[in-house]
Amino acid sequence: MLTLYHSTTSPFARKVTASARVLGLANRLELIASTPHPVDRDAAILPANPLGKVPTLVTEDGSALYDSRVIVEYLASLVPGQTLLPAGGAARFTVLRQQALGDGLLDAALLIRYEALIRPDAARSAGWVDGQQQKIASALDAIEAEAGSLGGALTIGTITYAAALGFLDFRFPTLDWRNGHAATAEWFAIADALPALAETRPFAVSAAPAPALASAR
Repeated sequence: MLTLYHSTTSPFARKVTASARVLGLANRLELIASTPHPVDRDAAILPANPLGKVPTLVTEDGSALYDSRVIVEYLASLVPGQTLLPAGGAARFTVLRQQALGDGLLDAALLIRYEALIRPDAARSAGWVDGQQQKIASALDAIEAEAGSLGGALTIGTITYAAALGFLDFRFPTLDWRNGHAATAEWFAIADALPALAETRPFAVSAAPAPALASAR
């Protein structure tokens, strides 16, 4: 078995669990629920990952792999002929670029969340939050520009896009990112209903209050 330290609220862990489903490897994953935090690391993960972050994968020979990009590369290597992460050529670099854009959107969203939940009120920076919001808006515009060509097949690129959009819905419900991004919204509605994504949607027993964000447009 492969052991995956994860959290149901982590979009990066969702990339891995959704990818495992696409690759037909979900039944080889033993999921270990974790409590990641940007300051207080989960001690249970530290023996495998000194950063104490999810996702972290422990392979059958005891080797540890992290982060989501490395883990997905490893999982794809176990399935000859898979199309989640093409082996080479232009198709590979297209999905890697999409993954980088989706990861960047997530990084900006998480920085906003951490600013609101962890930093004391007096130390918060409106300029910092605005800068991250601008990154999110630009990323959404870039996804919108190619949404019509994304199709229905799930790659690591489109899984990352879906994980990012789902995270915005989950943690920033006031953002209204669909406004001005109709093609992306249409694609996401179809993609998010596919089993690999529908079965890995984020949820929390008691979610902390979401920081309010202005519309993405």
